[in-house]
Amino acid sequence: MTRMKVPRPGRVDRAFFLSLVPRDTRVKVRPMFGNDAAFVNGNLFTGLFGKDVFVRLPEEEQAELLKAKGASRFAPMAGKPMSGYIVIPSSWRSEPGKAKGWVAKSLSWASGLPPKSPKK
Repeated sequence: MTRMKVPRPGRVDRAFFLSLVPRDTRVKVRPMFGNDAAFVNGNLFTGLFGKDVFVRLPEEEQAELLKAKGASRFAPMAGKPMSGYIVIPSSWRSEPGKAKGWVAKSLSWASGLPPKSPKK
């Protein structure tokens, strides 16, 4: 069985991602697959995968974000997208306000999900 090669973020990628994460006491940033991810009540709402930043959204907002040039479904394994997660356009690195707005929408929505119990 071949192992999936997980892309690693560079220093600039991590700094950009961390600049998008809202300063909120409910938010916890922790490593996930060698990248960074942000959680609220134990639920993943945004993350970094190599150079890509992804957000978790309800269906109607997924469709809205997918209209943006460069947005795509988040598929850490080719051909296997993760349901509910969208990669924000990389061009938004020069327009961080757009990216921050979508991360804030993701946090708002995910904060209404039932809390996840910590794994033992």
